[in-house]
Amino acid sequence: METIVGLHRNHFGEIISFVTSEGRVISYRKALMEAENGLITGIQTEEDSEGNLTLSSGLQQSFDHYPNLF
Repeated sequence: METIVGLHRNHFGEIISFVTSEGRVISYRKALMEAENGLITGIQTEEDSEGNLTLSSGLQQSFDHYPNLF
């Protein structure tokens, strides 16, 4: 199953896309959909205090351990 191996951040430090183990670059929204559908392992969807779905990196609460790939 595909996993996340890196990410891209904008100049504000926000994650805008992910790099998968298959070499795909997918948007945050696409990663959210694929995590919900069980297509990507190692990340989970969570609901924030306003009811919006967000991503978390499994046991780690942040994505700081992933390399920022360009």
